[in-house]
Amino acid sequence: MYLAKVYVTYKESILDPKGEAIKKAVHQMNYDTVQNVRLGKYIEILVDDNDPAHVEKTIDEISDKLLANVTMESYRYTVEEV
Repeated sequence: MYLAKVYVTYKESILDPKGEAIKKAVHQMNYDTVQNVRLGKYIEILVDDNDPAHVEKTIDEISDKLLANVTMESYRYTVEEV
C-alpha cells in the first residue's frame, strides 16, 4: 500500500488573491521580511497497489484530470510505502 501526498498550487504567472490577502495581513502584523505567500491544496491518497510505477501513473492521472486545473495550477506529489 502506498500513500501519495499531492500539493496543488497556482502557477507563478497566476495571481493568487488569497495569498496576497494573507501577505497583507502578515505585513500588518509587522512581519515585513515576508516577501510572498502562495496558497494551495494538500491531498492525501491511499492506494492499495503493489506496483510503485502503477501507483505513480495513477496519482499523476488523478492529479492531472481531477485535482488540478492544469491551465492555472501546477502539482507535485510524493509517494511512500506504508
